Amino acid sequence: MTRLTRRQLLSASAAAGAASIVGLDVASAQAAWPARPVTVICPWGAGGGTDATARIVAAILEKNLGQPFNVVNRTGGSGVVGHAAIASAPADGYTIGMITVEITMMHHQGLTELNPTSYAPLALMNEDPPGVQVNSASPYKSVKELADAIKAAPHGKLKASGTGQGGIWHLALVGWLTAMGLKPDHVAWVPSNGAAPAVQDLAAGGLDIVTCSVPEAKAMIDAGKVKSLAVMASERNPAFKDVPTLKEAASIDYTVGAWRGIAGPKGLPKEIADKLTAELKKANESKEFHEFMSNRGFGVKWADAAGFASFMAEGDAKMKTAMTAAGLAKKA
Repeated sequence: MTRLTRRQLLSASAAAGAASIVGLDVASAQAAWPARPVTVICPWGAGGGTDATARIVAAILEKNLGQPFNVVNRTGGSGVVGHAAIASAPADGYTIGMITVEITMMHHQGLTELNPTSYAPLALMNEDPPGVQVNSASPYKSVKELADAIKAAPHGKLKASGTGQGGIWHLALVGWLTAMGLKPDHVAWVPSNGAAPAVQDLAAGGLDIVTCSVPEAKAMIDAGKVKSLAVMASERNPAFKDVPTLKEAASIDYTVGAWRGIAGPKGLPKEIADKLTAELKKANESKEFHEFMSNRGFGVKWADAAGFASFMAEGDAKMKTAMTAAGLAKKA
């Protein structure tokens, strides 16, 4: 039997003690989270619906947890840049982000390898349908008049935007065109870094149509520069009760929706992930969040970490089918 010297015994004991201290330090750090400011990455531009939702969520978390939650806009690559920044961040709870429906779409286009399983899902916070917006000076008084003009226009003459190439608002346009019996690219798509810059371009006369949620266009609608002709939903938005559905106004039964949720990088410690999900539930149920979302016409929707993962998996399968049919999918 090997006999250990006193020095070896002391060294082994010290190593074990150090390991215990490291374990305690990690556990203590997790229990104390957040002990410093947290970065919240938003993959889309300032002023859009994702940015607004991220900022109200961050504000509530900051108030309830006593540390700054700083929203940082990381735009570019049709949403890939920001989503990649969330996925590649250190898994310590100090960088999280707002992922959007595009994460169920971008990998089908071959834009990125990222997909819903690339994250530690924390909570689903909202879901919204797109609207059909035009410049207030546009001659189209209804979505039916616009649809007739689209059918009569040469292929590619009219221009639309609302998000990146192959993003949810682009797919909304593709679905609408397909439902009218037109080719998916009959209206030319101009990629943008979110709804806010697209609506600004629409107001300036650089675009003919913007498909984005009506709340995202609200500022320009209120300013009298943009008007919404219809919403791609099964029912009207109570906050915009004068905007009809596509089915009501043009007998087109087509609906689609965008969603936003909070996630962190894979490997996020369970204690921190559970705490974040609990805090996000409080935020989602708060009067402050509901009033903020209602005032802007945003929909509120909740799912915990497991529910959010299932929601994304189901949506990913649906998007693959829809994008393949529209000719937008580039990967098997």
